[in-house]
Amino acid sequence: MHEEEDGAEPGPGAAPRIPAARSLDLADVDGAKDQASKLCGYLNKLSGKGPLRGYKPRWFVYDPRKCYLYYFKSPQDALPLGHIEIGDACFCYDVEGEEGQFEIRTAGKEFLLKAPNRQVMHYWLQQLQQKRWEYSNTRGQRDSWSSPTLCHPLTGLVGKDNGGQFLSHPHTHMCMHIQTLRTSQCDRPLVHRAAPAPDLSGASEQAQDSVINQGELAQLETLLEERDGQIQSLCGHMERLSLEKESLQQELKGLKIKVGEMNDQLGMLMETIQAKDEVIIKLSQQSLEQSGNPNETNLLPPNKEQQELDTLKDSLQGYKSQNKFLNKEILELTVLRRNAEIREKALEAKYTALEAKLCQVESKYLVLLQEVKMPVCSSSEQSPTREVISRLLEDALQAEGPDQQEHLIFKPNSVSEYDVYGFKTVPEEEEEEERLVAKVRALELKSLSLTNQEVSVGVKWENFLASTMNRDFVRSPELKALIRCGVPHEHRSLVWRWCVSFHVKKFRDHLAPDYYETLLNVAREKPNPAAKQIELDLLRTLPNNKHYASPSAGGIQKLRNVLMAFSWRNPDIGYCQGLNRLAAIALLYLDQEDAFWSLIAIVEVFMPRDYYTKTLLGSQVDQRVFKDLMSEKLPRLHAHFEQYKVDFSLITFNWFLVVFVDSVVSDILFKIWDAFLYEGPKIIFRFALALFKYKEEDFLKLQDSTAIFKYLRYFTSTILDSRKLMSIAFVDMNPFPMRQIQNRRSFHLEKVRLELTELEAIRQTFLRERETSQDGRSFVSDDEEDN
Repeated sequence: MHEEEDGAEPGPGAAPRIPAARSLDLADVDGAKDQASKLCGYLNKLSGKGPLRGYKPRWFVYDPRKCYLYYFKSPQDALPLGHIEIGDACFCYDVEGEEGQFEIRTAGKEFLLKAPNRQVMHYWLQQLQQKRWEYSNTRGQRDSWSSPTLCHPLTGLVGKDNGGQFLSHPHTHMCMHIQTLRTSQCDRPLVHRAAPAPDLSGASEQAQDSVINQGELAQLETLLEERDGQIQSLCGHMERLSLEKESLQQELKGLKIKVGEMNDQLGMLMETIQAKDEVIIKLSQQSLEQSGNPNETNLLPPNKEQQELDTLKDSLQGYKSQNKFLNKEILELTVLRRNAEIREKALEAKYTALEAKLCQVESKYLVLLQEVKMPVCSSSEQSPTREVISRLLEDALQAEGPDQQEHLIFKPNSVSEYDVYGFKTVPEEEEEEERLVAKVRALELKSLSLTNQEVSVGVKWENFLASTMNRDFVRSPELKALIRCGVPHEHRSLVWRWCVSFHVKKFRDHLAPDYYETLLNVAREKPNPAAKQIELDLLRTLPNNKHYASPSAGGIQKLRNVLMAFSWRNPDIGYCQGLNRLAAIALLYLDQEDAFWSLIAIVEVFMPRDYYTKTLLGSQVDQRVFKDLMSEKLPRLHAHFEQYKVDFSLITFNWFLVVFVDSVVSDILFKIWDAFLYEGPKIIFRFALALFKYKEEDFLKLQDSTAIFKYLRYFTSTILDSRKLMSIAFVDMNPFPMRQIQNRRSFHLEKVRLELTELEAIRQTFLRERETSQDGRSFVSDDEEDN
């Protein structure tokens, strides 16, 4: 018999105890039934080797997220001795064995446990069977690396969405698009370009100036044929995978139903055996009593009584045999189900890889269409080819709206209208070329999100959360490293809420629990000088996010409440443009009160004083600190900007003020905010430097101040690979001590204050001179002039 040894190092999925849980003895069965969600209690576990082998009391706790039964030495222990996997376990007990003893077989291991009595044993077995069944029913309803249920559900505005984006499926229309494009242009000379340039407008201008010849047409047709073959092959493969996945799901469903029926039968048989045991015990007691009293008249003849006992024994033996058979059958079915799930997971991984590849192919297809459009359309304004390409572009730029969710398989679009955060993926009001760039960017982002690296990060977070179940987080190198990798969407509300609570604890401990509500009541009853500006900025906060796009959107009233409450808490600041964007981002994952406290954490804890006041003194200081860091960390780029007299602080000032909101793509923005809420303002400096480092070579190629400044305005939106950017920020930029930033802040603060004092003195002198000159003037009336 193989089992885990007590005292062994807990595995990666280990979970701590559940506090305030009660031991499960005979008197507590009814109480434990009321705590079905916290199945826990004492059981004796067989452990040890040789002469030390024996039953030892252990505290058992069931974890519904992984379907594990953890065991501890005592309820007060933080780390478990080990765990038993219940999801694929088989349970059995011997009727003639010790009372309360039962066995759990799972993952090639056997665990012998003993309850205080038979009643408690039956309760544990019934509960574990029920938990196993509930867990098996949830397996097909989640991603392969996600929890079956969220112990901490999403809050904030994104939590009210349906939660998750649909995985888009292959689009067979693309094959027809390319075929149509190729056949309709067979007699048209086109310009072929070896690779699409980053600037689509520049590629179009070069295409118009290129020489059109038949050789280039042949190259383009060859390229289109290759793309056609690739996409047809992918579409066919995806169809086969979808059909195979559906078949496996049906097979798995049938196996689960059969296992459920077997469990029901087994439960009824256990009850029957128990009833038979009671009858046998009762009859045995009667027989002993009658044999001890020979003068008493027997109710039944001895032969008949013996026959009935033999019959009951035979029935009992039959039930025992049937019980063993059913246990074996359930074990075999569990193995079959596990194998089917392994195949399903392998297909899901293969499907995800193919979908990522399909997104890459589609993005290249869109760029190719844009390149082809100009030379073809310039040859004839009314040509049929122009109509075909325009129609293809229009169809390709359509986003997947909510009314298109009915048929998810084989759709011509793989980009939703809104991303998971509520931001619009392809703006409708933009020109066609800008919409095309947005669509290509969305496809590339989706392709990056489907990589194995993102999946592994999700698995690491699952293991970490399992080890901290029902305990508050503690700042540690492990948690810091995890947050720097990015927090998964489904856990971000929990992590942000903890980060904010940690930073503002010193404030909240001295305030009433209803402090936020009190501020809201004051805001409703009294006029506020900041109210007018707040109202003007509400709809201008994040107009491309559906939660703030209209006056009736769900986030507008919440944003108004948070900003008004903050203005009453900080009358010196009141309201500053920029605070609205900080609060709006926080509200996407936090409720109103937590978003209010996140604003306090940023303004009163993270940032220096006067960062959001009228003078913006702290913001000006940070720009000078950042220039020093640029000259130190990126000397070539800093010298390049100095040579062409480019003041990059005109762009970076807003990065610091609103923590990159509206400056980077949403996937990168929220990963920056994950680290920012944990580590503080140092993260802004790290990522500001990383963004420039990411595109340093592109900047160095530009030899004109106008071109450099133009690229400065939009270069951050071309950065899509968050993994590469985070590696630059947290590896290439090291060492990065906060003490260095604080010292430079102190140095530049004095200089900026002195400059502001001098400017104020000049302003006052100017005002006095103007008043004096106005007082010395004499104004002559028309009547006086006539006289």
